[in-house]
Amino acid sequence: MSEQTGRDAKELHWLVRPSTIRKLWWWSCGSLAVLTLADLVVHGHSYFWIDGTFGFYSWYGLLTCAAMVLFAKGLGVFLKRDDTYYDD
Repeated sequence: MSEQTGRDAKELHWLVRPSTIRKLWWWSCGSLAVLTLADLVVHGHSYFWIDGTFGFYSWYGLLTCAAMVLFAKGLGVFLKRDDTYYDD
């Protein structure tokens, strides 16, 4: 058996292993589904008609996150510098 060198010799950190990433995705999606379905049995006190709809906080969070990503991408167009900025 040959001796491994470099990065292959080290064991991957547990957060970057493919099996751990797969488990985290399953646990995250499962917990989100359970929390959204809990909206069926938990009575919420809504102040407006829209926050009383089914799964409001789930889809509102998703839309808000998508809006922040799009805003950041648009802001990056105006704030980014050329690749040769430090060469000048």
